[in-house]
Amino acid sequence: MLPRTTSAPSKAAPASRSRLGRREFGALAGLALLPLAGCGLRPATAYTPEVAPGSIQPVDGLPDDATITVTGKNFTEQLILGKIGVLAAQAAGFTVNDLTNVPGSVPARELMTSGSADMTWEYTGTAWLTYLGETEGIPDKQEQWEAVREADAANGLTWLEPAPLNNTYAFAVRTEAIEELGGVSTLSDLAELPVEERTLCVEAEFNSRADGLLPMLETYGIPRGDADGVPADNISIYDTGAVYTATDRGSCNFGEVFTTDGRLDSLDLTVLEDDLGFFPAYNVAPVLNSTTLETYPQLADVYAQVTPFITDEALRELNLRVDEGGELPADVAFEFMVEQGLVTEP
Repeated sequence: MLPRTTSAPSKAAPASRSRLGRREFGALAGLALLPLAGCGLRPATAYTPEVAPGSIQPVDGLPDDATITVTGKNFTEQLILGKIGVLAAQAAGFTVNDLTNVPGSVPARELMTSGSADMTWEYTGTAWLTYLGETEGIPDKQEQWEAVREADAANGLTWLEPAPLNNTYAFAVRTEAIEELGGVSTLSDLAELPVEERTLCVEAEFNSRADGLLPMLETYGIPRGDADGVPADNISIYDTGAVYTATDRGSCNFGEVFTTDGRLDSLDLTVLEDDLGFFPAYNVAPVLNSTTLETYPQLADVYAQVTPFITDEALRELNLRVDEGGELPADVAFEFMVEQGLVTEP
């Protein structure tokens, strides 16, 4: 393992995300991984603020050399969650090797399954569909988590209780248009609208996915291409991220979004309820190397104190502070944990 290192903070450009299977090989401009002997990877920006205990207290009887390695991917939300994982362990008295900011899902996963990392934040749907090779996600959040937890135990990984955050697909509408669209609030409501009002903006990937737009519209009884459903002319295809702006400008009434994207708040978009449960669950949860957890069972309690605060609303705000406000993920994570009383300033 590598010793913990820090470097001077540097401003980063807003993160952009694409999907591996469904989600990530995100990139944060200006942040790269440097090869290094030993474990092989070290983040180019390992800056993390110093932290003192709050509600997370030092573990009683923890050896002075107790060390864990925290990893995570390199899109905005994961950069923030990774730093939260680092700070929580530091407050509990651990020395932390910071291997967050890994470029993509598969490399981060390999660090966990190989035993090179001890803790990460992972999404249930990503593990189920991408790592474990299942073909259909499970919309029920608890069932999806239980299925992943059981399957990943054979890989030497323990999934702790999931957070409320569920970063899945959704459709959103301009808040100011809700009333003129008859008070629409659920995806089922689209079937009650006049055909000409069923206009959709989607990304190219979602448009063509086997589990994307076509089956979603069929589930909600408004078949794609049908004159009485959603005619082809009602569907506009946009590059990743442009859907939000197009929806805000009224280029369409409903845009395909991700539920923890900060632009939902900054553009005042309202997410429609997926009332028939079409979209799979992508709840995030702390995942620990099972051997590490056996050695330090107190880690389960440490992260159990954090997960209730990891909500869609909270991460939309934090993501926006990084993507549009230009703040560092480490600083945003630290201030969030201080506000929740989990840690304090030293």
